[in-house]
Amino acid sequence: MTDRCGTVAILGRPNVGKSTLLNRLLGQKLAITSHKAQTTRHALLGVKSRDDGQILYVDTPGMHQRGGSALNRLLNRTARAALADVDVILLVVEALRFTDEDALALEAAAAAGPPVLVAVNKVDRVKDKSALLPYLQQLGERHDFIEIVPLSARTGDQVTLLEDRILARLPSGPRLFPDDQLTDRSERFFAAELLREQLTRRYAQELPYAVTVEIERFEEHDGRYLIHAIVWVEREGQKAIIIGRGGDALKATATQARRQMQQMFACPVHLEVWVKVKASWSSDDAALVSLGYGD
Repeated sequence: MTDRCGTVAILGRPNVGKSTLLNRLLGQKLAITSHKAQTTRHALLGVKSRDDGQILYVDTPGMHQRGGSALNRLLNRTARAALADVDVILLVVEALRFTDEDALALEAAAAAGPPVLVAVNKVDRVKDKSALLPYLQQLGERHDFIEIVPLSARTGDQVTLLEDRILARLPSGPRLFPDDQLTDRSERFFAAELLREQLTRRYAQELPYAVTVEIERFEEHDGRYLIHAIVWVEREGQKAIIIGRGGDALKATATQARRQMQQMFACPVHLEVWVKVKASWSSDDAALVSLGYGD
């Protein structure tokens, strides 16, 4: 049997479940998740190797209509750029919903050119299943999709079927990565992402999006990782919220992030975290580049 191998861009509006779906497809956690929209800020490659081929998934930031900051504009550019030279676009929508931002994502997918397959996520939340059929019919009228697959990324229902459908659309060809390789990102990158995930989850109500993480030091000593991280915020008031009274809030956040790092890296981790202020970093193109955005 000839292997199939190709690239699939995962596209959709914010908070529709793209990263959760990627993790489910890969069978392990790679992308950080939270209930807050726009958690994903980078295009993230996940490699799924099967007996019959290899699928290269590219998770993208949620396409949104919020303008304004340089960060928001960059996230939309990153999502659109990920559509270049892919074999299939996987558009993720939420069951029984189709917003203006969903339409924006579909427009970008249609303009890019590759065939588009739709994953209708969160069907497990639909109590009246009879409402799905007219929704799916209306969705099918919006574009000439190659397939529409209702599923639940949370429970895994229909996810294997989705992957089978994707693989069938990929070209025949050799595998591009070793079977045991999950991504092309470094452990340093994931250290920053895991800490940012805990910050996003813990401070979703208190802080806006102007929080990011930079890894200042990442070294291995005697079988353990020594990691120094900086949490950048835009105002002194945000810094005070993250640190908390007596530093307790920051300590709890760092402890949970360290546990996640130890699980991912499979070794002990010593993590030290500082919070610093860089005014208006999310609106400054040069600052975004210096903090690793746009890669």
